Amino acid sequence: ILFIDELHTLVGAGGAEGAIDASNVLKPALARGEIQCIGATTFDEYRKYIEKDAALARRFQSIPVDPPNKEQTIEIIKGLRERYEEHHRVKITDAAVAAAVELSGRYITGRVQPDKSIDVIDEAGARVRIRSMSKPPNLAEIEADIERLTIEKDDAVKNADYEKAAELRDRASRLQKKKEDEQAEWRARSQEIDGEVDEEVIAEVVSKMTGVPLQKLEKEEAARLMQLEEELHKSVVSQDEAIKAISKSIRRARAGLKDPKRPMGSFIFVGPSGVGKTLLSKALAEFMFGDADALIHLDMSEYMEKHTVARLVGAPPGYVGYEEGGQLTEQIRRRPYAVVLLDEVEKAHPDVFNML
Repeated sequence: ILFIDELHTLVGAGGAEGAIDASNVLKPALARGEIQCIGATTFDEYRKYIEKDAALARRFQSIPVDPPNKEQTIEIIKGLRERYEEHHRVKITDAAVAAAVELSGRYITGRVQPDKSIDVIDEAGARVRIRSMSKPPNLAEIEADIERLTIEKDDAVKNADYEKAAELRDRASRLQKKKEDEQAEWRARSQEIDGEVDEEVIAEVVSKMTGVPLQKLEKEEAARLMQLEEELHKSVVSQDEAIKAISKSIRRARAGLKDPKRPMGSFIFVGPSGVGKTLLSKALAEFMFGDADALIHLDMSEYMEKHTVARLVGAPPGYVGYEEGGQLTEQIRRRPYAVVLLDEVEKAHPDVFNML
């Protein structure tokens, strides 16, 4: 069976100055059944290149390959686990596999399973392996002590204090022996299984890959959500109705009673200047994502004119700034898990609301 990855690259390959391209060379053999061929390509590339060539498209049976669901992804990774354990010399727990599938599915966007879960497992194994290869802290302390004693011994010799120099030399010798024993023990440990990949390591890896703070992933979510009002009230005094409405919405969303393709909630804080509307948004960002900077703050007084509305989502094709992206959309693309604050929204042009 001939397997051709990136099948769309055959279309037009080698076809210059009237020559026959690679796809046309294959067509007769495919039509007669002389070659059993499987090609792989993406939906976009298939539409762009292969669908246009109807003669090539009908020689292949189109089979859509959908991403596996959560249970299937776990089975796939369990099948691969032994290879990664052998490669990284670590132990990967069942809980780590489940956490990799759960967290990558929720937080890593733009890619599909099982690819992103496998990458998380691979990265976590490498991280644990590198940690075990790094020098233990006690070994570094012993080396520092030996260096300090050597300097003191040299000073004692210069000052003709040979008794002190002999004592310092003996202490350095004992530490050198201890250092050699520690090194031998460390190397012996390195030859064995170096560590264990657990849920905590997986959470750390996903946090590094996505920018979602570690605290968001590690602590029991249910317990945190039950204390949401109390946590917000630590930095925001009063505002009871606003905090209550936000807390209910977030708990409802976390319970799964929301559309996964929509935000957790959209609110308009109405009140005079200085009562803490922006402060509440910052407190919410800090609680949800462990970082007050997880707040996309847009001053809507900059969007009072009709033509400035396009700056939110970027200029259309053919206009200046098309490649730069929008001020709102680019920030959300870089940090999809954040609180969006549209400050002084009443000053914005009405078309802003139509776009939102």
